[in-house]
Parts: sequence; structure tokens; C-alpha cells
Amino acid sequence: MASFLSSAISSSTLPLPFSRAFSVMASGGVTTPTQVVPAVIVGGGRVGRALQDMGSGHDFLVKRGDPVPLDFQGPILVCTRNDDLDQVLEATPRSRWSADLVFFQNGMLDPWLESKGLNNADQVLAYFAVSKLGEAPIDGKTDTNPEGLTAAYGKWASAVAGRLLAGGLSCKVLEKEAFQKQMLEKLIWICSFMLVGARNGGVSVGAVEKEFRSDVSKLIEQLASAAAGEKGLTFDEGMVERLCAYSRAVAHFPTAVKEFKWRNGWFYSISEKAMAQGKPDPCPLHTQWLKELKVV
Repeated sequence: MASFLSSAISSSTLPLPFSRAFSVMASGGVTTPTQVVPAVIVGGGRVGRALQDMGSGHDFLVKRGDPVPLDFQGPILVCTRNDDLDQVLEATPRSRWSADLVFFQNGMLDPWLESKGLNNADQVLAYFAVSKLGEAPIDGKTDTNPEGLTAAYGKWASAVAGRLLAGGLSCKVLEKEAFQKQMLEKLIWICSFMLVGARNGGVSVGAVEKEFRSDVSKLIEQLASAAAGEKGLTFDEGMVERLCAYSRAVAHFPTAVKEFKWRNGWFYSISEKAMAQGKPDPCPLHTQWLKELKVV
């Protein structure tokens, strides 16, 4: 796994919120918060409320569609559904878009971010689960990654990591390429396990890992190859083991193919592009199984 940011953060090199609240230690990148940086939190669902509970009582919670305040300094943590992101931007002062927005969404955001001129937007890869509103989050630590899988990238990454650590969760601060690789791994996990589970009657994630390991492994390998080719990245070895280990940690999760545009749709677009050029489908199992379920 990629390392965290190292070396101490000093008040002379970073904005006030960082220097006031954090030091980042070189020994494995453990972020030690002395004060959680206040934030605007967009979305009052399970994740938004959990993030607010990790704060110091000075956060500003904004419900979906309500305007984001112009004069509240600090990160803007966006915890809405992907399909609500356009509405969030409309309610956010344009001067804050590239400076302060932090996206917590699952799935492939790159095309949408690029269309809004937000290519380097802050993002968080949240490997924690909140079962019900008000319940404490469960960290996504696994037997292959006991240090935790949650990761953050961007200007406010250390502030986010500090908030999560204050709430008893793990979080890594990563550079862009390392974050991209982990983001794609999680996308591959959700696209492969949800699809295999859905075509087998909607069994749980744990049942997919135990009973359909061969199918999901083949699908993971095809999607990983397609993603690596599309993004020009090389994944670390052992992806199947890592993703199966995460599935064991969240074995109770149900499966269904949802939010197609933001998840499986990205891989299907790679297949469509290749076939339009007369090339073989790089994800034939993915395409076949989507058609079986009449998703495409």
C-alpha cells in the first residue's frame, strides 16, 4: 500500500486549519489530531451524521438542496448520493468548488468531475459502514489490510483523516496516483461482487466470496485489466485476495446492481468503445452478465 504523507506539518507551510489541527508522523503516516477542523457537511444521512458526531460541535450541517454558506471557512464534506451532485454544486458558491469540496461518494466520479473542471478535487475512499442513522461506524479493516483501507486525497485530506481518527476509524492520506489505484480497486470490488451476487439471486457479499469465488475472481481480473489499460496504471499484485478479504469483513451486505452510470456503466463504456473500434471486448463476462440481467 502507498505510504502516507510524512514529515511534520508546520504553520509556516500550510493553511491555518492544517497547522492548528494536525501533525502527520513519518512512522507509517499516523495522523494525530489535536482538534477536529470544523466543516460544512452536505447531507444528513448516515455518513453525514456520523461525520458530524466525530466533530467538535462546530460543524455546519446542510441538507440536500440547501445553500452552502459562503463565509464558513474549512472543508465542505459532500455525503449525498451521486445523482445529487449537480444539485450540490448549484448550492455551493463557485469560489469554493475547487478549493474546499471533498467528495465521499462511491463509484467512478472522474468523468463527472472532469466535466465540471474539478479534475483534482479532494476525494475520500470510505471503507467504513454505518448500518443505521445514529449508529457508530464500523471500520473496514481486513485480514490482509489490518491497518484499514479508508483513504483520502487532496488539500483537506489530513483534516478528514484527523476527523475519522477522532471517531475511532482509520484513514490514510495518499497522493493522487496511489489514491486512484485504491479508488479503482473499490470500484472493481463493488462492480464485481454486486454483479455476481445479483445474477445468483441477490445473495450476500459473503456468499459470493464463499460460493462463487471462481466467477468473481475471473470478473475482477477482467475489470482490473480494463481499468489499468484505460487509466495507464499498474495495480499491486494480490487484488483478488484483498477484495475477497474485504468481502469477508462485510459479508452481510446484500448484492444488487445499482447506480449503473457511476459503477458498472464505466466498465461497459470501455467495452462499447473497444467493440466500436473492432477490438475484442476487454470485459466479456461483465458484458454477458449485464445482458443476462437486462441491465443493458
